[in-house]
Amino acid sequence: MCGFVGMVALNGAPADLKIIDRMSSRLQHRGPDGAGTFVSGSVAFGFRRLSILDLSPSGNQPMFSPDGQTVLVFNGEIYNYVELRKELRALGHEFKSTGDTEVLLHAYMEWGRDCLPKLNGMWAFLIYDRRKSKIFGSRDRFGEKPLYSHRSDDRILFSSEIKGILASGHYQEKPNWKTVSRFLYEGRLDQPGGQRETFYHGIGEIPAGTAFELDLSGHLQEWKYWFLPERCEPAIKDPAEAFYELFEDSLRLRLRSDVPVATFLSGGLDSTSIACAWAKINRDALREPIVAFTYQPTEFDESRYINDTVKRTGAELVRFEPHASDLWQRLERVIWYQDEPVHSLAAVISFELTRLASERGVKVILNGGGPDEYLAGYHAFFPNYWSSLLRSGQVREVWREIRAYCLAHGGEPTTLFRSFLLSQSRAELGRTPALRQFGLWLRHRRVQRNPWFTQELCSHLEFEKSAYSEPTLETVLRRSVEQTPLPLYLRIEDRNSMAHSVEMRMPYLDHRLVSFAFQLPAWWKMNGPWNKYALRNAMRHRIPESVRTRLDKFGFPAPLKSWFADGLYQPMQDLLCSQGMRERGIYNLDRIRRDLELHRQGKVDVTGKLFTLAQFEIWFKLQRNGMTFSSPKPMDCQRVTLQTQRISESVSTDLG
Repeated sequence: MCGFVGMVALNGAPADLKIIDRMSSRLQHRGPDGAGTFVSGSVAFGFRRLSILDLSPSGNQPMFSPDGQTVLVFNGEIYNYVELRKELRALGHEFKSTGDTEVLLHAYMEWGRDCLPKLNGMWAFLIYDRRKSKIFGSRDRFGEKPLYSHRSDDRILFSSEIKGILASGHYQEKPNWKTVSRFLYEGRLDQPGGQRETFYHGIGEIPAGTAFELDLSGHLQEWKYWFLPERCEPAIKDPAEAFYELFEDSLRLRLRSDVPVATFLSGGLDSTSIACAWAKINRDALREPIVAFTYQPTEFDESRYINDTVKRTGAELVRFEPHASDLWQRLERVIWYQDEPVHSLAAVISFELTRLASERGVKVILNGGGPDEYLAGYHAFFPNYWSSLLRSGQVREVWREIRAYCLAHGGEPTTLFRSFLLSQSRAELGRTPALRQFGLWLRHRRVQRNPWFTQELCSHLEFEKSAYSEPTLETVLRRSVEQTPLPLYLRIEDRNSMAHSVEMRMPYLDHRLVSFAFQLPAWWKMNGPWNKYALRNAMRHRIPESVRTRLDKFGFPAPLKSWFADGLYQPMQDLLCSQGMRERGIYNLDRIRRDLELHRQGKVDVTGKLFTLAQFEIWFKLQRNGMTFSSPKPMDCQRVTLQTQRISESVSTDLG
């Protein structure tokens, strides 16, 4: 787990090591344990190391092939590196290290671009193949590890974080007002239609599940190497047991580490399953008890479920109980590390939990992210499940499912059934292009009438034309994995963890597990009142029954509504009176102040809009200042050993 930057100079110019140094230095939080650079002709790499596997200098990067002709910088983990090393040794490869970086390098040397399907892990990497005079790069299947790029007339820049490109001195900070306007008007942080834009004009994100080759003249060839599978029910007698076996193997792989590992634990199904499966693995291997970090706000008490899990696993529990003011004060720091706004204050809670883990000496955290998006963990997915049944002609089954849902969750079945059928009729109208265009016009009109913003901001907003999309469960689950919200959540978890030099691992995002889930029929995801049905059945007798049969869901809740009406009311008033907001020219400040006052009185609820506005102002101030917010010094981690490694053209040719 690390961070890296790269440069390809164009038009015959040499790469500039000073630029690489500036970019790499801005990513020091991602790798406080070592640093290295490489420059050869028009190509340069910079690297920051966080030592997780093979803590010796043998794991340093940039890493070279034995003949010095292949150079790698790599951020992430290849979890099946042990098995791949064995396979490569049988093919005649020799290894000097015990980690995964050298395995990745040799996998490319043996199989070229065809190495990607063999990898189980999270990664972003650049490989300079000097024989071909090309850069080969890739991101993992789901985009757990980031990679950004910026192209100008004379150079192409790469970085694990946007701030690395900003630090190059060759990018003029400029907001991408198209992205900004979508965020301010609609609170959206997703990129529709697979776009790769960011809040910074001209800086884009390499898409998840893609690879590319870049020659030294700047010609780029990009392709997608992995897709979610089509539904094809596997011929397995017990899918729940098969799911558990894949899950446990994924967890075993993600426990491979040469540094301390811990987990996040809530009272929910996902993190509880990780803790209980890990405890079983530990008992089998006679390992020490697990350490679990938990957020326990007084407003949302999950202690009953967490205590049941602690009793079952023997975990050492570390509690985090922040005050509202503490979280709000951290928001600016979080946005600096994120480079872009976040979806909610839950991102700040995750940031603080990771800080707490880092202070306890933990360098790897297990996270339960993923199954909500591909196993239908959100309450809003139930109508999509019923739609899947309806479109396959199972009308009576829809009625039975709605009755079972109402029995557990409340509501009147007949009323809900009628409402559902009406919503499906409206969805069918979306097949008509003229009606879709009319809906787009209505959306534009609604935005134009937003009383908080001026027409100047509205002029930047672009409304993408959308094709008809069936409201079935499979369709929305694909969208939730590929477009929103999973990519956003992965960005947040990566930056939050790396801000504290901690690696975040997600056992549920093993591609074998996700592929298996997508091949299952809809009723293995939702059934009656239950979501994540396959996981619930897989964990029968393996986790506390109180958690397995739990119907409600909290996540990382924060009572922002009451905070804006009380403790955060005056800070928001101060912000609205600031000179910067007046000069921005995009706000109707009188209307915003009026709505804030009505919110305080309990007459309206504008929580989401206030949080969006506050975030944008923080971000705008940071980018106007060149993102010069002071990041924590490496000494905060109290474990920094910096090794500086510079490799120039004259040295690298001797490595063979």
